[in-house]
Amino acid sequence: MSSDLVATVRRFNRTVTQRVGALDDQYMSRDRPLAQARLLWEIGPDGAEVAALRARLGLDSGYLSRLLRTLEADGLVTVGPADRAGDGRVRTAALTEAGRAEWAELDRRSDEYARSILEPLSEQRRARLVAAMAEVERLLVSSMVVIEPCPPADPRARACVRAYAREVGQRFDEGFDPALSNPVRDEELLPPAGLFLLAALNGEPVGCGALKLHPGAPAEIKRVWVADSVRGLGIGRRLLDHLERYAAEHGWAAVRLDTNRNLTEAIAMYRAAGYREIEPYNTERYAHHWFEKPLAP
Repeated sequence: MSSDLVATVRRFNRTVTQRVGALDDQYMSRDRPLAQARLLWEIGPDGAEVAALRARLGLDSGYLSRLLRTLEADGLVTVGPADRAGDGRVRTAALTEAGRAEWAELDRRSDEYARSILEPLSEQRRARLVAAMAEVERLLVSSMVVIEPCPPADPRARACVRAYAREVGQRFDEGFDPALSNPVRDEELLPPAGLFLLAALNGEPVGCGALKLHPGAPAEIKRVWVADSVRGLGIGRRLLDHLERYAAEHGWAAVRLDTNRNLTEAIAMYRAAGYREIEPYNTERYAHHWFEKPLAP
């Protein structure tokens, strides 16, 4: 990676932290720094589970606990067990009346601060800045998505497969019944027989992909799915690249897959990634296209 790219990112980070007041001990001219203000904002009027806050903000348990204790001491937040029978381990943070008033004030001042950034610029430059911010946000979110191996029986993996089935059921001409599709068994997606990948953003599952390593035949890619919330950020292509690399590293010379004619975005991605259409290699009920790609050793 070019050192110029790294230097540009660092310069951008310095400019942004200065402009948004991240270094100020009194963020938005309130009596608390940015970290406390951001946590207060994330708790919000509806409250939030502590574990969800930790994942969403990428904070370790100790630091989050210290922030919550400070907000509790200021009378802005209460932390206690969630209203769930039999599970006292789940804790929820909620705003007090004073906390809701502070949240509303932060909301108002945040709007004012955003206007102060845009105000000195011409209409054309405002449009350019907002468009650039939107693009930077999308790219930063993409860089925050973590792709790692995951057991197919993990609840997060199960959630992704269910979401996949719901989506294709809505898009396929005749719906989708997993019982009528060629089976994809858990044991086929565990090393050394295969692999299941989970894509997660702030700890929440947002995509998946699976690989079967067929002895004496090309490896097979299955169940590539990406949530709407991160679609268009290149996550599907990253999943595909990870699966291909894993197959190549384990000695396979080619990968193949089947897909439905209604999954036009997936078909375009496969073709752009170097897959070529081949004759049917299976009897998958819902498939209309079969693709294969040779892998570099």
